[in-house]
Amino acid sequence: MFLGAKKVFFNLFFISENKITTPDNLFLDIICRFEFINVMFMNKAKKPWPTKDAMEQVYEMNLWGGHPSSFYSGMGSHDPKITIPYITALTTFLTSFKDPLIVCDLGCGDFNIGKELVSLTKKYIAIDIVTDLIVYNRKHFKQENLEFHCLDIATDNIPNGDCAIIRQVLQHLSNTEILSILKKLSGFKYIIVTEHLPEGNFIPNKDIISGQGIRLKKQSGIDLLVAPFNFKIKEKKQLVSFSSNSHKGIIITTLYTLF
Repeated sequence: MFLGAKKVFFNLFFISENKITTPDNLFLDIICRFEFINVMFMNKAKKPWPTKDAMEQVYEMNLWGGHPSSFYSGMGSHDPKITIPYITALTTFLTSFKDPLIVCDLGCGDFNIGKELVSLTKKYIAIDIVTDLIVYNRKHFKQENLEFHCLDIATDNIPNGDCAIIRQVLQHLSNTEILSILKKLSGFKYIIVTEHLPEGNFIPNKDIISGQGIRLKKQSGIDLLVAPFNFKIKEKKQLVSFSSNSHKGIIITTLYTLF
């Protein structure tokens, strides 16, 4: 009915307003105008907010929880059931090398996790997009082999290293930004990625607008090895996983060895 009404609307509107003289035509005109406006608004693409602005808002408004006066990167960085097995797994990996690695933490957050790993590395380069967060981290975490940089890892050049850690970061980013990041990882030997995924079967890599939310609400999650990413690796190994009734889905940490 509405498709036909729209056609009538355009005929009436563009030919002559004076043709609408009867109550029936007037009612139809009102419906057509309303539907036309509705379609225009519904079809208007949602404009992405810049990722830096979105992530700064997350911390300014404590959208991931925590005390209003502090930076807080969410339960995934603070729940001991999640953090202790993760730190243990990365400790085992990082200490398996005779010569300590240069590690780049791409999305270091409030550094509750990273601070436990710095001493295990030759150099630990911690990166985040949120300016005030990096200022805070520089003030509160000081070690000789530790550096903090405020960078957008999707658009800025990232430092060189042996191992990149990307912990629950990609899940917040659009596919376009993820593709941009993956292109910059070829210089690393190891990539350690942690992602929050649906349990069981799911359709991977549904696109989202970068920000607070993740693909879990779309019953989707990141799989770097399939389209549109098709990330080329030499070897893949799951380091640790966590699931519970209080955390929907499963949090999986995977070690990728590159060629």
